[in-house]
Amino acid sequence: MTAGGGFSRAAGALDEIKFSAILRALSLLFRSRSAVDRSFRARTREKKGIAQIRTRDGRVARYFVFSGKDVRTHAGLHANPDAVLTLETASLGARLMMPPINWLEQVNAQKNFQLTLDGPEEFACWFVQLIMAAARVPWPVGEAMMDGSRRFTSMTNGGPCHVWVRDGRIVRITPIDLTAEDGPSWAIEARGKRFVPPRQATISPHTLTWKSLVYSPDRLLHPMKRIDFDPHGERNPGQRGLSGYERISWDEALNIVTSEIIRLKSAHGPSAITFNHPAHHNWGNIGYWLSSLYRFANLVGHTKVNHNPDSWEGWFWGAMHHWGQSMRLGTAEPYSTVEDLLKHAEMVVFWSSDPEATNGLYGGQEGTVRRLWIRELGIPTVHIDPYLNNTAAFLGGKWISPRPGTDTAMALAIAYIWIQEGLYDRDFVRRRTEGFETWKDYILGYTDGVAKSPEWQQEETGVPARTVRALAREWGRKRTYLAAGGWGNGFGGAGRAPTGVQWARSMVCLLALQGFGREGVNFGNLQFGTPIDHTFWFPGYADGGISGDLTNTGAAIALYQRMPHLPTMNSVQQQVPRMQLPEAILTGKAEGFPRDGRSIGGQFAKIRYPAPGASPIRMIYKYGSSNFGTMSGSNRYVEMYRSPNLEFVVNQSIWNEGESRFADIILPACTSFERWDISEWANMAGYGHHGHAQVNHRVITLQHKCIEPLGESRSDYEIFYALSRKLGLGALFSEGMDELGWVQRMFEASDLSKKITWRRFLKRGYYVVPPPSPEHRPPVAFRWFYEGRPKDTPEPSPLASEYAGQFRNGFQTQSGKFEFECQSLATYDPHDEERSPILKYQRSWEGYHSERHERYPFQLITPHPRFSFHSHNDGKSGFLNEVRDHRRKVGNSYYLVLRINISDAIERGIQENDLVRVYNDRGSVICVAVPTARLGRGMVHGYESSARYEPIVSQAGIMDRGGSLNTLTSKRPMIANSHSIAASACLVDIERCDLAEIEAAFAESTVCR
Repeated sequence: MTAGGGFSRAAGALDEIKFSAILRALSLLFRSRSAVDRSFRARTREKKGIAQIRTRDGRVARYFVFSGKDVRTHAGLHANPDAVLTLETASLGARLMMPPINWLEQVNAQKNFQLTLDGPEEFACWFVQLIMAAARVPWPVGEAMMDGSRRFTSMTNGGPCHVWVRDGRIVRITPIDLTAEDGPSWAIEARGKRFVPPRQATISPHTLTWKSLVYSPDRLLHPMKRIDFDPHGERNPGQRGLSGYERISWDEALNIVTSEIIRLKSAHGPSAITFNHPAHHNWGNIGYWLSSLYRFANLVGHTKVNHNPDSWEGWFWGAMHHWGQSMRLGTAEPYSTVEDLLKHAEMVVFWSSDPEATNGLYGGQEGTVRRLWIRELGIPTVHIDPYLNNTAAFLGGKWISPRPGTDTAMALAIAYIWIQEGLYDRDFVRRRTEGFETWKDYILGYTDGVAKSPEWQQEETGVPARTVRALAREWGRKRTYLAAGGWGNGFGGAGRAPTGVQWARSMVCLLALQGFGREGVNFGNLQFGTPIDHTFWFPGYADGGISGDLTNTGAAIALYQRMPHLPTMNSVQQQVPRMQLPEAILTGKAEGFPRDGRSIGGQFAKIRYPAPGASPIRMIYKYGSSNFGTMSGSNRYVEMYRSPNLEFVVNQSIWNEGESRFADIILPACTSFERWDISEWANMAGYGHHGHAQVNHRVITLQHKCIEPLGESRSDYEIFYALSRKLGLGALFSEGMDELGWVQRMFEASDLSKKITWRRFLKRGYYVVPPPSPEHRPPVAFRWFYEGRPKDTPEPSPLASEYAGQFRNGFQTQSGKFEFECQSLATYDPHDEERSPILKYQRSWEGYHSERHERYPFQLITPHPRFSFHSHNDGKSGFLNEVRDHRRKVGNSYYLVLRINISDAIERGIQENDLVRVYNDRGSVICVAVPTARLGRGMVHGYESSARYEPIVSQAGIMDRGGSLNTLTSKRPMIANSHSIAASACLVDIERCDLAEIEAAFAESTVCR
């Protein structure tokens, strides 16, 4: 015992010596860094105070005196320090403060209070961040160029780019051209030809607009307060959207916001607060809403807004019941379909698929060159869309234009021909499907007496029976790829319209008849399925970043094990369906169904607001882009914001647009070009495994802080960190890290740190992951299912509990097979007429046969925008305004383009560039007319997601001249038993407008601008 005790004392003494030496070295590090690094020296002078580092027993201690001019340090305990960093023992202190940091041990020490930080948050958190910054070597950032500029890198929603900066100002933004230093490109040998993608990151058009957006006159540069809002007096909620604003200091703005949070939590509990964020934001793994925002919101506590599955509505609420794929929101696997299509497909059918306009979502123009290869190989294409879309115009081929909302009737007629003429894969249907005979009886008319023949569909779709019969026969005799939606395997298109559920169901049922997974038969339009390396691990934005949220992000799958950080869990159980947020505020009640990707049945657990014992929402923290441009029936949000039930609204935005004008306090955020971050192109991870399978080269970027934030704007991370400090949560939020510290921490946690040094990555700014050799490419999607083998595609879904039989065998359905008759729907409600166990055709409740059509004779189609990324790049005086297919200048303003059939335009006396009012009982929007032959009669076409919302009062009532067409769409979900948006089609009327009257009304309007 004596010997053991002596050893313990000796080890303890050695630890004390070691920890003392580390603290002494820290003081020397402060001095040496200050001598060579001007920015670090300035940082040490930001605060005045005394910071103490000590062991709990005080045997090892050192304090640091910051005078605002220099830093002095002394061993021992100070009598009255301002901040104290305490470590349980010298042994722990030596381990935690000796680089490299063991993050798991540090997190555990914080959770067990073996590592504590006490003192005023502003000073204490600043001191800990200073320690972290001191340990970071100031390597050069970016690359000096011949013209005197410095070239940085960044990542946008449309891809990676080089950012050229001179004298602290962005001078241009360009694509990244790959060099010999970068990983090689893959090649595909098909039909005697060799295909290699360009050595370039082919970004989306909207990425190139960012210079104009950074310097937009619409930037919010200072904290603002609504002039008639008094947090201690009259709040005047009815004036939101009408009143002007006055500039206030950051300190005043932060004090008001934190005081309101504290007041509401004290009086009503954390459920009184909600955070309303968009589906998309400026790209990055640290600054994204799934990262910094979730971390802050969970620390505060809040009623969670449960998001609907946005662009995957029909797949999630419909197709998923046939085959599972819940962790992909009901869409198909994408693996190696590019090579399979090029080698084996004999035709491609694009159905409500326009990837040349939507860029695949995040994938830039990467798929464009691959689709050109279809033409080079002579593979025929068919395009089914009411609008002769950009992809159809680009590729050529056969265009078939059904009436909007009637696509399912055409799909059933195709199935009718296949069944009647034996043009389907009988063996696949027999071996790998269930319920076919029941559906077959419905198709042939045995169930309801109506055969779903081409002649029957002609009455619904307007497409000649002979056209559908010819398509069905050619499709049934050829190995055909089905491009359903923008990705070719989901996303957007008809899946977002009122009949989106039955359309998505019809797509998977058609391809099941053809035996998807066999050579040349699968989902895709060459947007997804490139032969890149999926084994190289780098987290996507939906992996949760720094959120610490294991429930609402993909962090639990891989990120949390690789980059341990403090967990942040929201304690509030109350949720509100996103599409019902206005009703929740206005009426105090809302119902909906959750988006839960863990299982097929998770979507049936109904959300009821308010939850028992929870407070109704009284405060909205609005973050990011506008609901007016992206949510259906969006005039509801005006009423919501002006409700006295909403006591406080704060808006954190980059530009003065949309909902920022309906806030009490505005917090100006900076763009991603003005902050640090790290990310990978098109890698969304938790929202769709291997989203980077749509790019030709995996590109991981350091998102350099290219310039300082304009005005007084701050990064989202810094805003949340500042608020956290005011709330006493600064240490929990930051873990002592600044943004660059978190970036380096994520770099070190990923496989990237094994391939490139941090110093090199800081300077060069990006890394290209080499592709695998041909023999190590991922297996073709669903080939395992077609052949009856265990699943071998590289994704961790579905969860083990979702398999009916043995793990990895079969689908996620109850039978393990593709189900034409969905057992999950039969179990939930076999009598649900809108979503019966077998796919049936139902006319749209907002279609040509509806009552509304008599009052509003035009079908408005509003797909995802071609040139902007939702509302992100629209408006703001950016150069996209000059793109004539996006907006056109009439008089003094730029109006959104509305396309109208030429014959309809002549009948209405409408000429090109005339202003027109497009309206229904939900609202009115002013657009500029463009007559075209690319639409059938009775249809109009305009892109959704306008960033502008500029209501004016005229003789016709309140009209929006900003182009927010979603004010005209219905708040009604696709089907009652869902929480879905049906925003891509609605019924309207149109009439010509007088420019002078519109401009006069705008000039007299009292809306805040």
